[in-house]
Amino acid sequence: MSDTPNSPKKFSPVLGLPMDDAPVTLPAEFARPNATLQLTVIVPARNEELNLPACLASLLSQSDEFFLLGRDWEVIVVDDNSTDSTRAIATDLAAKHEGLRVIHAPELELRDTQRAFTGKTQACWLGAQEAQGAWLLFTDADTQHEPGDLTRAMHEAVKHNAALLSYSPRQIVHGIVQQALMPLIFSELATVYPPAQVNDPGRRTAAANGQFLMVDRDVYFALGGHRAVGRSVLEDVDLAWNVKRAAPRHNGRGLRFRYAPDALSTTMYRGVSDMMEGWTKNLVLLFPHALTLAAWRLLDIVLLLLPLAYFLFPHLTQMQYGLLALVWLRTIWRFYSRVSRSNFSFVDCAISPLALPLFIYLLVRSWMNHKLFHQVAWKGREYRPGR
Repeated sequence: MSDTPNSPKKFSPVLGLPMDDAPVTLPAEFARPNATLQLTVIVPARNEELNLPACLASLLSQSDEFFLLGRDWEVIVVDDNSTDSTRAIATDLAAKHEGLRVIHAPELELRDTQRAFTGKTQACWLGAQEAQGAWLLFTDADTQHEPGDLTRAMHEAVKHNAALLSYSPRQIVHGIVQQALMPLIFSELATVYPPAQVNDPGRRTAAANGQFLMVDRDVYFALGGHRAVGRSVLEDVDLAWNVKRAAPRHNGRGLRFRYAPDALSTTMYRGVSDMMEGWTKNLVLLFPHALTLAAWRLLDIVLLLLPLAYFLFPHLTQMQYGLLALVWLRTIWRFYSRVSRSNFSFVDCAISPLALPLFIYLLVRSWMNHKLFHQVAWKGREYRPGR
């Protein structure tokens, strides 16, 4: 790709979001003609042979006489140099469905002095340049969409005057490690990025979930789209921040973000190794005070283990035992009150304390990879983070 890398940014000490208020300018050669369709769905896909068939089936099933694929909307799959059968799956389906197209991304340039994109941002930007929809929906290949969610999402965005609508899907987890860890992470996300603050134009908090990110075409290109956040490995949040910051220039159209089990579900990770790699890539960006957060969760472990004091310190007085019991009960209440915000099942939340050591490890690991080694890995590629 010939685009130059992102310019340096300053970041908020609270949320790690860009603080430079200079607007992103879009070169004239990237101006786009008027849309001819209602919607373009863009699916960036790299080595997604296990997920892509179900994702595309759930999207193609949205077509009906009132919202016809090829007439009213389209789907673009961007194959990001997959080494499995992702490309063949998408190409075979495209041959059977008018309105489904496949684009093949060029090999990604990873050299530090030239890289302008990560694999995902390059795929999204390529798809957007080919899109004909008035709305652009970027959705991951590991998602499955509920019937009618595309038209409902467009109506919701218009109703709430949003230039960018993003959904947090229902998370499908496999195995006890994922069941225990994911509620911890998502409860922290709900704490740091409360939807009420994200949706409030008067607050600086910005967030989005790249698994479902619907944006107005004109606003997207006016802000430079994924090209403007090309080096970011947390491109969804950065793009959301660009939209929110620019809302006054677009008739106040900002963000709408919510948990949406009614719209879609996702299997983020197939196995523990994928999950560890993915969260190592993202945690320190999502939680800029990662080491402080790790210290607080370590304190949770200590306090949750307070009942052991009855065996380790048998000579304490009844009053001391009673005080320890009160502290433990308060810890239990605070812990589960926080985890209950994760939108996971009762069982998943109940076993989440088991994953506290792993969560702490991943926070520290993410901090070290970003701050000390300046390198993260994802899907067979290594990046020096631009954000």
